[in-house]
Amino acid sequence: MKRFEYDITVHPVEQFRQLAYLCTDKGECSAEQVPADERKVLADILNDHGVEGWELVQLIFSNTDVTAFWKRVR
Repeated sequence: MKRFEYDITVHPVEQFRQLAYLCTDKGECSAEQVPADERKVLADILNDHGVEGWELVQLIFSNTDVTAFWKRVR
């Protein structure tokens, strides 16, 4: 049977000023509006955890931070 472990990381919203406010009240989102440097920051976070075997489960955006939920097989 597979066993998983989980991790939660929190990243300051200052790194993602545009990304955190990307979606409209109606839930309409567009990646074209996100500046390239902010996409790079997010890609770096994903790649850094991916190298260690973590899989992204979910991202949650708030006014103060971006919270990432990860899992990997033990």
